[in-house]
Amino acid sequence: MPAFNVALIQICSGCSQEENVASVARLVRHAAADGADMVCTPETSALMARNREEMFANIVTEEQDAALAAWRNLAQETGVWLLLGSLCVLPTLHDSAQLWETSPRKAVNRSFVIAPDGDIKARYDKLHLFDVDLPDGERHRESESYQAGDAAVTAQLPWGMLGMSICYDLRFPALYRELARRGAVFLSVPAAFTHQTGAAHWHVLLRARAIENACYVFAPAQAGRHENGRHTYGHSLIIDPWGRILADAGEAPERVITARVDTREADRMRSGIPVLKHEKPLGFLQG
Repeated sequence: MPAFNVALIQICSGCSQEENVASVARLVRHAAADGADMVCTPETSALMARNREEMFANIVTEEQDAALAAWRNLAQETGVWLLLGSLCVLPTLHDSAQLWETSPRKAVNRSFVIAPDGDIKARYDKLHLFDVDLPDGERHRESESYQAGDAAVTAQLPWGMLGMSICYDLRFPALYRELARRGAVFLSVPAAFTHQTGAAHWHVLLRARAIENACYVFAPAQAGRHENGRHTYGHSLIIDPWGRILADAGEAPERVITARVDTREADRMRSGIPVLKHEKPLGFLQG
């Protein structure tokens, strides 16, 4: 079963989890009705809070999360594989001891792969946290509210292996090379990229990750002006292993894009330009 239909949902999440969950559910049903086998949502699909206090007043552990429960039921209802781009959840004792002991008052930004039977097949906690001051005055300090993950994650899909990431991870190519080495033929990059950095780097970085690893890239994104004041870039993208953009959602605050994905395209790319086989470890000489 080398080919399947993938759909990416582009939204502009707000401060009401109930409204966000309902919007995503409506779009997932629409994508499933149009023949999608897999549907992907952006980073922070359930909530874009105004500040840290509001976020912590609204988030809970994974086991208690109503949005996650609703979307697990939705996967069962529609029969699709669902990549839930990310939820912000509180760590629990089933997480790593280091995560729980060092960060009881920090959240994790967690991506989920949910099977058509509603089971969670993989979890990935965002590795790289976005701490920057942008030239336009926009400031981000993810490390003040989040604990970084500590492991790369792959998930086995019916069509091949998925390598998982979130947003700012995109700027760290070594992660994607390791995912490809471990068998990934698809890379997920759910995001809430700022408009300024997205306009400069989003397309070129995603195409580079596809080309250099001979992988399909699924990058569902947040788009538009959010209630919390953020302005995200949108342009959800589906990219093939040759770096060709198969679908681009533009900057619409709500849109679904789809494409037909064939894993044999990744095989052809890796046979024609076998960079994964040719890569060599580097020594170092100081002059």
